[in-house]
Amino acid sequence: MLDICLLGTGGMMPLPYRWLTAMMARCEGSNLLIDCGEGTQIALKEKGWSPKPIDVICFTHYHADHISGLPGLLLTMGNAERTEPLVLIGPRGLERVVGNLRTIAPELPFELRFIELAEPREQVKIGPYVIDAFRVNHNVVCYGYSISIPRAGRFDVERAKERGVPMKAWSRLQKGETLEMDGVVYTPDMVLGPARRGLKVTYCTDTRPVPVIAEYAREADLFICEGMYGEEGKEAKAREYKHMTFYEAANLAKEAQPAQMWLTHYSPSLTRPEEYMEEVKQIFPRAKAARDGWTVELEFDEE
Repeated sequence: MLDICLLGTGGMMPLPYRWLTAMMARCEGSNLLIDCGEGTQIALKEKGWSPKPIDVICFTHYHADHISGLPGLLLTMGNAERTEPLVLIGPRGLERVVGNLRTIAPELPFELRFIELAEPREQVKIGPYVIDAFRVNHNVVCYGYSISIPRAGRFDVERAKERGVPMKAWSRLQKGETLEMDGVVYTPDMVLGPARRGLKVTYCTDTRPVPVIAEYAREADLFICEGMYGEEGKEAKAREYKHMTFYEAANLAKEAQPAQMWLTHYSPSLTRPEEYMEEVKQIFPRAKAARDGWTVELEFDEE
């Protein structure tokens, strides 16, 4: 199971009724956060989710509304007596940017480990998560992320017997371990069938609509995509500042065909995004204008 919470839905600045866009994932006791703007830890508190178990923070880019909440979050995690290392992932320059922010959070009881993205597409595996980062088109270097939870194949008794795998090794191999017994190496693929469909959430903000987004969001369980503007006549502004309109986001979803799409990262001037959804749903019927704190529990397909 994968729990997803869209902690905030705002862009540029927090508002009394709307925190800045950030997403939290929870799976197998490990938490992953994407972006951390001003007020993100307040949104976490309102949701009742703890920041202490966060193992990974991914940053889309280094504009203030996506990273300025990091020092306070780090201090809160430290005050909660966290000692495990924290992995930070983001575009090149991450360690320098975080180092500057830590002027006001200099002492932490845990290690920060940095993974800086340099290629247009990169994949990182941490805990239960497979994190695919893909470069998008903003006015600074910016990445979207697909977060996947793979699912191994079913245990195949006949396959195990044909490969001569000792019965006492079956349980551990089924859990993904590689074993050596009596000088013979046994691997999980010797007892498991083909991999089954896992879970996938694709998250993308601050970009023009580019084909790589639909590619990574294809058949996702949830596609969270920026919709900076819903009003008519904002197309030129979206192009100038390299953002998206609701309708551009909906066309990406139409191509990608996720199970559902949540719009987010609204302009501060956009006070009632739901008013524009009728036209959006004509393009992609499973689109929704998300609100702060929306949560979904994603589960593997029943077989």
